[in-house]
Amino acid sequence: MGPLPNPHDRNPDDDLDAYRGLTREEAEARARERGWTTVRSLPPGTVVTMEYVLGRLNFIVAEGRVQRCWLG
Repeated sequence: MGPLPNPHDRNPDDDLDAYRGLTREEAEARARERGWTTVRSLPPGTVVTMEYVLGRLNFIVAEGRVQRCWLG
């Protein structure tokens, strides 16, 4: 059995919709300022694993702008 989650471990309190339309650089800087430990910027159509990683924020970036943002 895996380790039990720590109730004090959680993602930063952030508005994910606020990232849409930002440049990749702006979005990555904002995410780090808000406390995200891992930031992943991906082009559209990228195949990614779906494991959930606490503290990770994912972006789909097309034409230099964030199109989609999600946790884990």
